[in-house]
Amino acid sequence: MVTIVAATNRTGSYTLKLSEYYQKKLKEHGVDADILTLTDLPANILHTDLYGNRSKEFQPIQDLVTATEKFLFVVPEYNGSFPGVLKLFVDACKFPESFFGKKAALLGLSSGKYGNVRGIEHFTGICHYINLHVMPLRLHIPQINLEFNENGDLFKEDTVKFTDQQISRFVEF
Repeated sequence: MVTIVAATNRTGSYTLKLSEYYQKKLKEHGVDADILTLTDLPANILHTDLYGNRSKEFQPIQDLVTATEKFLFVVPEYNGSFPGVLKLFVDACKFPESFFGKKAALLGLSSGKYGNVRGIEHFTGICHYINLHVMPLRLHIPQINLEFNENGDLFKEDTVKFTDQQISRFVEF
């Protein structure tokens, strides 16, 4: 099972738009992928799902994480790193079994000119700690607000080329 994690709780985000694009492209490769958007995290997660506690609202998310074999994290840049809600999500999941020995691909995006290079590096360290095997090809898409056409597809030649390459390698990973 493959799960794409749209790693922000911001509604209407480019992160979700890019996640949906990847879901569609994976489908073209014969891979069904669920999208877990962090907008779906329980509002009270800070009080209910940390330190070994589990709420009934978070349980379906935990079940999805447990069943997932490969993750694709779509990670926007927030203040030079990744969103705190992504770390909260990881901390709320059962440790170590949620991610131990599983595979992950990382995709950074930003409205600025670096595509969340620093945030992807930070998150890679966390992935290594929780024993997620990170695919070496990590992408960074800058100025994401200029990347989509009116159909919700990426259209810039280089971006399409590199995302297609990442998707192909992810399928094989």
